[in-house]
Amino acid sequence: METINASYFKARCLAILDRVRETGERIVILKRGRPVAELWPPSHAESRYPQSELVGTVTVVGDIVGPVVPEDHWDSLAGADATPGVTPDEDEPCEPDGRVGGE
Repeated sequence: METINASYFKARCLAILDRVRETGERIVILKRGRPVAELWPPSHAESRYPQSELVGTVTVVGDIVGPVVPEDHWDSLAGADATPGVTPDEDEPCEPDGRVGGE
């Protein structure tokens, strides 16, 4: 891996880019003797989608379609008319819009 100063890179940028593309060589760019950037050719230049670089990086463990928590933890299965913390009086009729009595 070659190292070059930023001033040299700035003066010869296009030629250095061409060399990296042709040879596949990595180059570290230094500023005041410290690395500030690394230049290398893209891993999949022919790749149409950036996501294709992720192929093979994911491992599926278990069921990816099923629920994360058991069904008995679901509030939605408690009943369509159940409101958490509210229990309507049984002797008062419910209005069609959900109100109890004449409220």
